[in-house]
Amino acid sequence: MSGTIRNPLGEKLDYTFHTGTGDHIVVLGHGVTGNKDRPFVVALAEGLAKAGIPALRFSFAGNGASEGRFVDANISKEVGDLGAVLEALAGKAIAYVGHSMGGAVGVLRASQDSRIRFLISLAGMVHTADFARREFGMVKPGEGFMWDNEDCPLSQAYMDDLGKIGSVVDRAPLIRVPWLLIHGSEDDVVPLQDSRDIYARANDPKELFEIPGASHVFAGEATLPMVEKVVGWVKGQLG
Repeated sequence: MSGTIRNPLGEKLDYTFHTGTGDHIVVLGHGVTGNKDRPFVVALAEGLAKAGIPALRFSFAGNGASEGRFVDANISKEVGDLGAVLEALAGKAIAYVGHSMGGAVGVLRASQDSRIRFLISLAGMVHTADFARREFGMVKPGEGFMWDNEDCPLSQAYMDDLGKIGSVVDRAPLIRVPWLLIHGSEDDVVPLQDSRDIYARANDPKELFEIPGASHVFAGEATLPMVEKVVGWVKGQLG
């Protein structure tokens, strides 16, 4: 795949395409403060490509090498970013993999957009208002930073958006495509209970795969079982 992808605001989205065969593709979206080049995202894309499945990993606007400002990035805006990627892939059977906040983006998009044929949530954020309060409630928007990272200033727009959404759990019944949820037992950013809560509301076919000892970013020994599970599941869906 080649060509420029721009979101509804005209901001260019940076992406990397991994070749494969067939009229299907797996799109990978990252979490807050992340980008398309996080090690486990790259490992997953490479694992899919090795299995012959095309993959596209991209950075949401304001993150990585994509255009836009980080302080403008939030879930609602990223739902639009994902829509632009789907538009660029018209004619493909699309599986979307969303990590953390990118998981919430996937739930919101898949609940209203039939172009997503398969959904995968990796440590997906579900209760967005709780996340904002828990992780950044003691940080002053406009002055402080996310997890003390000076490259990631906390904005009021971000906090307001997560608070307004509240939770994506009620969107689960609106999703009518096969859905795989993967979460680590040692995730200290998004609780495992988030995935359990939304899984309970999801339609069949669905699967929740818990990885003992895995962190939020599936680091170290947790990378391989995550990749193998996603690749095997996608291959199964494609038949």
